[in-house]
Amino acid sequence: MHDFNLHAPAGANRKKRIVGRGQGSGRGTTAGKGNKGQKSRSGGKTYVGFEGGQMPLYRRLARRGFSNYPFKKEFQTVNVDELEKRYENGETVSVETLRTKGLVKGKLPVKVLGNGELTKKLTLTVKAFSSSAKEKIEKAGGTVSGSASAGQIAE
Repeated sequence: MHDFNLHAPAGANRKKRIVGRGQGSGRGTTAGKGNKGQKSRSGGKTYVGFEGGQMPLYRRLARRGFSNYPFKKEFQTVNVDELEKRYENGETVSVETLRTKGLVKGKLPVKVLGNGELTKKLTLTVKAFSSSAKEKIEKAGGTVSGSASAGQIAE
């Protein structure tokens, strides 16, 4: 094998399919589009939910009520057991240290959840935390500051 003997792997380069060039080509007459109808025509595309001109289901149903979806608050979550693994006793847990240790990324606020056990005394300064996480941190001798309990966001 030489460096200059380069070629594409088998099946990487395929012949272009040419359609609508007569009966002898194997893809003549209807050019692989079947017979008649909107989808056999040039530019005959439909959109998702199209029902052949009938009023689509998503427009027939009434829109009622309120959805909180546009206003929902999203968090990156970190569990107490991950803090136990990555931090030493007496360290401060902040968004910056979580990012440097690879526990969070991006710009979403951080919420600490109470899954696992904690034996180290840690100081937390994050946006939100669950009540079970707060209980476990304080039980281990740590403190929680600059945060709100049970998912409430500190203003």
